[in-house]
Amino acid sequence: MKRFIIFIVFLCFSLLQIATICSAQAQSKTKGFEYNEFDTQKDGPSFEFTKPTSTIDQNALQITPDNQNQENGYYNKSGRIMYRDRYTLWLSDRDEIASFNTNFVINMYRETTWEPGEGLAFLIAPSYDVPVASYGQWMGITNETTDGKPENRIVAIEFDTRKQDFDPDGNHLGLNINSVNSSKTVSLSEFGIDLSQPDRKHSVWINYNGKSQELEVYMAKEGDAKPETPFLKELINLRHFVERVSYFGFAASTGDPGIQFNCVTKWNLEMEVLSSEKDWKWLIIGLSVGVSTSVLLLVLSGIKVRGFYLKKKKNRARDEEAGVTGKLKMLPGMPREFKYKDLKRATRNFHESMILGKGGFGVVYRGVLKGDDREKASDNAVTQVAVKRFSRDNIDGKEDFLAELSIINLLRHKNLVRLEGWCYEKGKLLLVYDYMPNGSVEKHLYKSSDGHTLSWRHRYKILAGVASALHYLHNEYDKKVVHRDLKASNILLDSDYSARLGDFGLARAIENERNSYNELELGGVPGTLGYVAPECFHMGKATPETDVFGFGAVILEVVCGRSPGVKIQHEEQQFTLVDWVWMLHREGRILEAVDERLDNVYEVDEAKRLLLLGLACSHPVAGERPQTQAICQIIAENMPPPRVPPFKPVFMWPSSSTAFNSVEESGNFSKTWSL
Repeated sequence: MKRFIIFIVFLCFSLLQIATICSAQAQSKTKGFEYNEFDTQKDGPSFEFTKPTSTIDQNALQITPDNQNQENGYYNKSGRIMYRDRYTLWLSDRDEIASFNTNFVINMYRETTWEPGEGLAFLIAPSYDVPVASYGQWMGITNETTDGKPENRIVAIEFDTRKQDFDPDGNHLGLNINSVNSSKTVSLSEFGIDLSQPDRKHSVWINYNGKSQELEVYMAKEGDAKPETPFLKELINLRHFVERVSYFGFAASTGDPGIQFNCVTKWNLEMEVLSSEKDWKWLIIGLSVGVSTSVLLLVLSGIKVRGFYLKKKKNRARDEEAGVTGKLKMLPGMPREFKYKDLKRATRNFHESMILGKGGFGVVYRGVLKGDDREKASDNAVTQVAVKRFSRDNIDGKEDFLAELSIINLLRHKNLVRLEGWCYEKGKLLLVYDYMPNGSVEKHLYKSSDGHTLSWRHRYKILAGVASALHYLHNEYDKKVVHRDLKASNILLDSDYSARLGDFGLARAIENERNSYNELELGGVPGTLGYVAPECFHMGKATPETDVFGFGAVILEVVCGRSPGVKIQHEEQQFTLVDWVWMLHREGRILEAVDERLDNVYEVDEAKRLLLLGLACSHPVAGERPQTQAICQIIAENMPPPRVPPFKPVFMWPSSSTAFNSVEESGNFSKTWSL
């Protein structure tokens, strides 16, 4: 007993030493840099430049050519200058998001005779590579092909000096998420700021609080104090939109005729270092100093503290895993349980070469099961599967995993990707699906390696299949299921090019007494830009009608071969896909929207039928959209195509007394569209 008391005293002393060391280090939780000017020789190695557009010159970051680089030309240029080191913005094993503060001075110089254009942006991006043809309105952020795509994983604060159709004016700042079409804009004229002026500099402060997920942007003329209130303030969960480890920097562009010198003359950044990056090193040092004074007594006392706690931790993890596994096995109709080692072998240890796709909830790998890895398989049997490995193995990951399983384990439809099995082992969460050998519709529309595109027969068959699957989810399954993420990349193709709707990571089952699923997420509603219904941005509600809107975007995308999230240049204007088709419909030229790559090899009546149906599904008012039963009948040519008004209706707030209930009211389609 005496030895035990002595041990406790020494252990407390050791822990005090550890706490002192770690506390000292905890006072330094940030890292970053400060540049009051820029020198080519000294500072150049710290940055990545777009050559030959971007340089350090006249003690500033010159993102687009300045007056010392005229051999590069001024017009139609784009560039990026990114800090070479990457920063960790969030942790994969917990909900922590890093806070950061940055302050910089911008100089968007132009001669008085020049037209201003195009703009500069503070950028958080996965790469320092500037997209090709990203000059003009694209500001070095995206281009016509990539704009709006969620895989961009880009967040930017733009300082725009030239008005586009989607801009409020030619002097504003905006919050950009994967697109140059800002999710929020603020006109700067009301604050007395004109961005593009001869020899005028402006200070910018951007503060992001990782705990509250609040982004604030302040501006002032250089030399003036930071304003008390931010010009732009928005809630945004960065882990939804950027890579875990990302680059910080600037992008900019010029156009024709709009040009200016897009420069940054000062820049400092202070980034929070998340706990997993800072604690372990000093904890080890503390342990080596403190525990060394107690280890002898620990041995002498014979108290196996470490063994006790390791056993307790192991038992707790085992109990938790057994609890989750038990819940899964209790779900009715659950498919087989796979062994983790078999899936690891099938995917070649989850090798990059086996990746089929990535999303916000995880990575999907191709897996090859051989012999004993398959249930009831002969020794020579080989089966290909798709293995979805959840990227978050913490409690949120388990909730995503259980939510997806609880919805899809009983779904049975020929146009849905079938669940083959699941695995929850060693803290890893995996789902196993049928393998779709022909990939996604998106791949065939935009990424075909052989240059061929989907035939008209295949396109019509695909849309009929997706409509049938959607009708099943909304009306034929025992619960109404809202998919919430209908898009071309989530429509997969089997060996016969039949459509299989997949990726239920955002899907939710609607309870019988409710007819909408309300989930407001920080930084925006779930889904993908271009496919999300307008009422989602105002009400935060996902309903069967919002799925119909997403299907309308898919119809137009498949028929036109154009992404709903990418602007279309028509004469001197830019249109979204749906607005472009509506304009052609108004002018009696709707068939001009059909994908040119089909070389006019398509059925005219079918194409017109689908285009009108796509517009009907894209109606800005939720209650005016057709229901899935009518959609299936129209595609099957058992009903005439809808009569679509020549002008696109405007969005109207839904009545507070009206819950979106068109699923129950199956008879209002003909009344709604007899315009």
